[in-house]
Amino acid sequence: MAINSTIFIASKQHILYLFLFMLSQVSNGHNNDVFTLQYTSENFSTEIKTKNHFIMFYAPWCGHCQRLRPTWEQLAEILNEDESNIRIAKVDCTKESTLCSEHDVTGYPTLKLYKAGETRGNKFRGTRDLPSLTFFINEQLSGPLTIEPVEDVAPSPPEAVNGLLELTKDTFEKHVSSGYHFVKFYAPWCGHCQKLALIWDRLANSLRNDDAVSISKIDCTQHRIICGQFDIKGYPTLLWIEDGKRIDKYTGQRTHEDLKAYVSLMLSKNADESSRKSENNDGAPHAILSLTADSFQHGIEKGFSFVKFFAPWCGHCKRLAPTWEELGKKFFANDNVNIAKVDCTLDTSKQLCNEQEVEGFPALYLYRDGRKVFEYNGSRNLDDLYDFVINHLQKSHDEL
Repeated sequence: MAINSTIFIASKQHILYLFLFMLSQVSNGHNNDVFTLQYTSENFSTEIKTKNHFIMFYAPWCGHCQRLRPTWEQLAEILNEDESNIRIAKVDCTKESTLCSEHDVTGYPTLKLYKAGETRGNKFRGTRDLPSLTFFINEQLSGPLTIEPVEDVAPSPPEAVNGLLELTKDTFEKHVSSGYHFVKFYAPWCGHCQKLALIWDRLANSLRNDDAVSISKIDCTQHRIICGQFDIKGYPTLLWIEDGKRIDKYTGQRTHEDLKAYVSLMLSKNADESSRKSENNDGAPHAILSLTADSFQHGIEKGFSFVKFFAPWCGHCKRLAPTWEELGKKFFANDNVNIAKVDCTLDTSKQLCNEQEVEGFPALYLYRDGRKVFEYNGSRNLDDLYDFVINHLQKSHDEL
C-alpha cells in the first residue's frame, strides 16, 4: 500500500476549534478519554495499515502518562476527524504486554508515529506539550519539498508595521542574512503566543527608530521549513539572530521591559565585542562587560561571571581598574567566563548594588549560572585573581 504523505496542516476550522476547546478547559475538567482510540493486539496491525497513526503506549498507574492524558485527548479531539490523515490512539501495555514488547516499549509513556502501511514507528523524544506534538506530526508527515519555478522578480522585502516585520519563507533568509534580529517564531493557535502578541507589537513599536536591530515574527504553521531549520520545538520561541546565525534563545520574562532590556544587553555585548577587537588609545583591547540594572540578570545567567562593583571616586577601585582589565584579557577567549563591572553610582544601578548587598568598594562577587557563589576578599593582584577563577572552573569541571 502506498504511504500517505499528505502534509498535515491545521485548517482554520481546526485552529478555531482548538482555541475554543482550550478556553473551555480552563473551567471544565476533561477526564474522560472520549476522542482517543484504544487499540489492542486484535486490531492494532490492521488499523495502522490504513492511515497514519500517533500511538501512546502507556500504563494506567504511570504518573507521566496521567499528566499527558489531557493533552493527548486534546490532540485526539483535533485530529480524529474523518477528513484528517492521521489518527491519535493509545495502547494499554498492562493489558497488551506482548504487543508493547514487539514495538520495543521499555518505558511509559512511549509515543510513536506510524506512517500508513509501515509497521515500525518513529519515536517522539521531545517535550510533551501540544505545540511540540503537533510540530512532530508536521515534521514526520511532510512530503518531499516541491521545487517551485524560479521567478525573474525577487520577493518584495517585508514592510514594517509600527516597526514589526512579518517574515515568510521567501523573505526570511535574505532579511536576517545581515545585522541583528530578534525574531518570534509562533503558531496562531498557541495561547502563549496570543498573550505575547500585543507585547511583541509594543516592543517593535518602541524600537522602530533604532536601526541597530530588527524586530520580526514568522508563522511556523505557514512556513514550516524555516522553523525546522532553526530547530523550533515549541511556541513561542524567541531567537536572537546575527548575520543569519542563531546566537541566543531568550528564556526570560516576557514583559515589555524585560524584552527591551534583553535587546539592549545583546546590542551592548556586540558593542563590547567590537571594542574588544579594536584597539584603544593605549593599544590594549577592551575585555570587560559593563552591566547595568537592566542587563545584569541576563549578563550573569550563563557560566561564571566575576563582577566588580565599584565607584569611580574610590581610590582602591582606581588602583584595581588596570588589573581588572588585564584579567578580562586573560579570559577573553573563554566562553564560560565573563569578567564584568557595575558602576554603583549610576542611578540605574544603585538599587541593583543594594540588592547584591554591596557594602563597600570595590566588591568582587563570583556568580555561577546567575547565582552568587562567592565573595572574593583575597589579594587583588592579577595572579591571585586569575587563580581564583581558574580554581572555581576546575571545581565545576570535577563536579561534572
